[in-house]
Amino acid sequence: MRVVETRVPGAFVFTPDQIPDARGVFFESFRCDLVGDVVGRPFRPAQINYSTSGRNTLRGIHGVKVPPGQAKYVTCVRGALRDIVVDLRVGSPTFGAHHETLLDAESGRCVYVPEGVGHGFLTLTDDACVCYVVSTLYVPGTQIDINPLDPDMALPWGFSERPLMSEKDAKAPGVQAALASGLLADWHDVR
Repeated sequence: MRVVETRVPGAFVFTPDQIPDARGVFFESFRCDLVGDVVGRPFRPAQINYSTSGRNTLRGIHGVKVPPGQAKYVTCVRGALRDIVVDLRVGSPTFGAHHETLLDAESGRCVYVPEGVGHGFLTLTDDACVCYVVSTLYVPGTQIDINPLDPDMALPWGFSERPLMSEKDAKAPGVQAALASGLLADWHDVR
């Protein structure tokens, strides 16, 4: 597996080595030991989630309050999407920086999103399916939502027509309002 750290410290892109033959392709998508070695601490799955979406659906920017915090290992198991991580850790030297990755079922590419970093994606195909392997169980009331169209972040979604979004995401605060309200994790608490 090839691993590259993104512009957002602690966020990594994992691209599996594929073994093709007459039947198709085989590859390892996830290994706890490898992810732990790369990120410098154990990553143990506590829950696995899936979402399916039609083309031009925008989900995010989402995170989880610290505590409990939540790291994610995200992959697209059907279709394709533009995945974006945003450094939302207060005091981080790269606060506000983002990284964009094309995730598609064909490549098997995955993104590791550390605690305190926001995550979202725009689907590029019909019936895209995303798998999230997460480090903590869902705890109601701990989700952080940042408006993915916040002009202060100016994320490069690349859509040509307004995307389909949940009401919750469309009405979510911008990054400056989230910062002022104390929702965001401190860089030192998640390092």
